[in-house]
Amino acid sequence: MPKKVDHESRRQEISEALWRIASARGLDAASLRDVAAEAGISLGRLQHYFRTKDEMLLFTLRHINRLAEERIRHRIETLAQDLEGPPPPRLVLRECLAGMLPLDEHSRIGTLVGAAYFARAVHDEGLRTESREGIPLLRAFLADQLRQAVERGEVAPDRDPQDEAMLLISLVDGLTAYTLLDVQRPDEALRLLDRHLDRLFSGQG
Repeated sequence: MPKKVDHESRRQEISEALWRIASARGLDAASLRDVAAEAGISLGRLQHYFRTKDEMLLFTLRHINRLAEERIRHRIETLAQDLEGPPPPRLVLRECLAGMLPLDEHSRIGTLVGAAYFARAVHDEGLRTESREGIPLLRAFLADQLRQAVERGEVAPDRDPQDEAMLLISLVDGLTAYTLLDVQRPDEALRLLDRHLDRLFSGQG
């Protein structure tokens, strides 16, 4: 009997090879041939799964995001174990936003893949679809948490949840960029995020 190939697992293995290259020397110079060698397969076999570098980059970004979502969800569930009822909005927001920051080597590599995607998507209409679809979903999720916080009296009622959600995304994007550039340490980025959430949840400007 011929061996059955798990194509999704093989794509994930290839994306993790790209991930390792990003960690060692960045993505700009990484070719399909480089990734094939890192994954231990032929270039032809790699192109059976990904015809172009952009296809591979997009799959890798989605794979990284899925793993990050799983880690964030697990952490929220762990922190909320001793609470009665669902986790409060402040906890959910903090863990989601902190999970988007490059606070360790694992998340830093994932962020570098995201940065490589962003740089290519600026000039590629097809690649921009991921952000145009993904960011509104993230914004809606954060806005829903903020709406709940307003209803609970934890955030001032004059705060627009949609606007505040986009400001939070923009804050994390800025903190991420300067952390990657070593302008600030990861712990400083986390401190600034907590400071902003403290102000938001205390009703201060």
